[in-house]
Amino acid sequence: MSASPQIVVIGLGYVGLPLAVHLAKHFPVIGFDVDAGRVAALRNGDDRTGEIDKPQLTTTTMTITDDESALDGADVFIVTVPTPVDARNRPDLSAVRAASQTVSRHLAKGAIVVYESTVYPGVTEDECGPILAEGSGLVCGEDFFLGYSPERINPGDREHTVDRITKVVAGQTPAVTETLAEIYGALNGGDIYRARDIRTAEAAKVIENAQRDINIAFVNEVAMILNGMGLDVHDVLDAANTKWNFLPFRPGLVGGHCIGVDPFYLAHAAQSTGLHPEIVLAGRRINDAMGAYIGHEIHDALGREAGRILVLGLTFKENVPDLRNSRVVDVVTTLRERGHDVDVHDPQASSAEAKSLFGIDLLTSLDGVSGYDAVVGAVKHREYDDLDAGALSGLLVAGGLLADIKGIWRGLTLEARIRRWQL
Repeated sequence: MSASPQIVVIGLGYVGLPLAVHLAKHFPVIGFDVDAGRVAALRNGDDRTGEIDKPQLTTTTMTITDDESALDGADVFIVTVPTPVDARNRPDLSAVRAASQTVSRHLAKGAIVVYESTVYPGVTEDECGPILAEGSGLVCGEDFFLGYSPERINPGDREHTVDRITKVVAGQTPAVTETLAEIYGALNGGDIYRARDIRTAEAAKVIENAQRDINIAFVNEVAMILNGMGLDVHDVLDAANTKWNFLPFRPGLVGGHCIGVDPFYLAHAAQSTGLHPEIVLAGRRINDAMGAYIGHEIHDALGREAGRILVLGLTFKENVPDLRNSRVVDVVTTLRERGHDVDVHDPQASSAEAKSLFGIDLLTSLDGVSGYDAVVGAVKHREYDDLDAGALSGLLVAGGLLADIKGIWRGLTLEARIRRWQL
């Protein structure tokens, strides 16, 4: 392979776009996406994910396209498409398979196809390899080669960006591994970990987020226990965190495209070997049930059959517009099922996407909004962090309830007429 290989990044979302932009500082890069609207927006310097700002987009040397013919003759293809689960929480590999079929039509001898999408061990070689071979007429492992480098994008995180983190790489052969180490090392200063093989790299990715999910499930269960005892979980965690080896996880809703999904890929892999994964699935059950638990707790704290409730925040985490797999909707649904009239506001989210995904009409502004029996702090957006006691009181009726899921306003002294509930 040449010293300056032609690289194609397939999928320009939260993972693919930052990767392509940083690779383009060192190599000729084509960024490909099947969504013509997304491509047009990116060409105009508009990244709806907020991961790449306009100056970076308008000055990048990357070619952004939805024209499949532009993929011909590339040396390296990097696939970064989503891998969600279906309605029964089984791995949905349809996007990875479709991307593999697309790449297969443009493979040339000597090319490397790298997958960054989260999968369970074996998918790259057993699922994708045959698709690439069939579509191209080439022999996998002889005419073209496979690689895996798990993505570690954390939406909204400006510290752990793709050029500042360790990249795990694995190739079908030692030579492919070294080629990938050189390519990825060019963008992160050579901070590369060479995994033993592709399956090892796939497994490493899927357990990273499963580990976080299990730890959050533990503190969520602790929060439920302590709530029943009349104790503040955040006060208890602050005290416990003074121990040098205590892990500083906090309770809350677990959504998004990684932590709320990846454990099911690990569980699927376990079940395929005949093992039932007790802890992994227990963590998922606890975390997936938190939205309903919080909704019922807020209803009980209100002490009335029905009321007007304002939920602040709908995205799956703070300061990002990403609504995928948000569990805030579970809180909203539970409250509505208990008879409450629920409004939702989120300055980061797309109103059209909220309507499309959840059937929720977002309030466009908090100006002039008042008279709620409860205000629920669901997502710690910076806009809500800036609300003071007076602003919060102005949203509530006398005797109203401030329900703080994320501990956003723990330090605020509220008027005596305002009641509190906190996870």
